[in-house]
Amino acid sequence: MRRSHPKKEIEAVLAYAEKQGWLVQPGKGNGRGHAWGRMYCPYNDATCRCGEFCITSIWSTPRSAANHAYVLKRVVDNCAIHRTNPAAACAAAEAPE
Repeated sequence: MRRSHPKKEIEAVLAYAEKQGWLVQPGKGNGRGHAWGRMYCPYNDATCRCGEFCITSIWSTPRSAANHAYVLKRVVDNCAIHRTNPAAACAAAEAPE
């Protein structure tokens, strides 16, 4: 069980990302630095937006939590493999770890 993000809007998106199969990994420390942690795409495929967004930083104290949550959700929703094969994405999300 990972520690929760202090901003409720961002925590909701992190829970959504985990349901989509993304790995949410908090960083070490107390979260007072710039980055709280990272999100990792379950596919990490070279064709998935050239792998550019397969790892996304999660900020600990963004200027606008709502805007940062929106950006994180867009990264999850715009995953090229998820968009081209939603059945595979659902199967990946339901697979036991």
